[in-house]
Amino acid sequence: MGAKPRHRPPAARTRPLVIAIPKGRVLAQAIDLLRRAGYAVGDGIRTSRRLVHDAGPLRLLVLRGQDVPTYVDYGAADVGIAGSDVLDEQGRDLYEPLDLGIGRCRMVVAEAVDAPVVDAAPIHMRVATKYPNLTRRHLQARGITAEIIKLSGSIELAPLLGLAHRIVDLVETGETLRQNGLREVETIADVSARLVVNPARLKLRTDQISELIDRLESTAGVP
Repeated sequence: MGAKPRHRPPAARTRPLVIAIPKGRVLAQAIDLLRRAGYAVGDGIRTSRRLVHDAGPLRLLVLRGQDVPTYVDYGAADVGIAGSDVLDEQGRDLYEPLDLGIGRCRMVVAEAVDAPVVDAAPIHMRVATKYPNLTRRHLQARGITAEIIKLSGSIELAPLLGLAHRIVDLVETGETLRQNGLREVETIADVSARLVVNPARLKLRTDQISELIDRLESTAGVP
């Protein structure tokens, strides 16, 4: 009898490139960007409850925005699309080759219109936010001491109910702040979505990832 054929794993080139994309407002923009870059991403992904979708050479994972860097960091996804706010908050060691120009907004400090805060006042200031690390660094740079209260949503309620004196949150037009009796105090950072890459996967799948970067780079910012 001849020797038994040895099983060979499929080449990395034949496996779809796994890309993690965030749910929510950035999802539609990310899909449009990928389609303009020449990838056959179907419209059904916008409304489907499925979390994994194949689109030619890509396999799309639809995740909470905060989880995208984790999936890329641990290699469950080769690349991802993540907001610069999330990346700066988490501080993971990922390669960020491209600002995609989508998901644009601002991270701001806001307070109640009828209860403005004097920074030099001797109060125990409380600041509510989804971004405790970013907020702490910003306040420390300004020489402001404050207690950081981490919330997951409905941040605008915190000053109205006395939970916090100020909030740090994302805004696009500022209309939500105005409707809730809040005003912007200052802008901390401009925010947009970035392409992030697992450094180890970049070495293993250089051709596929480089092709994705090139196609997105030629398309990003083009309506």
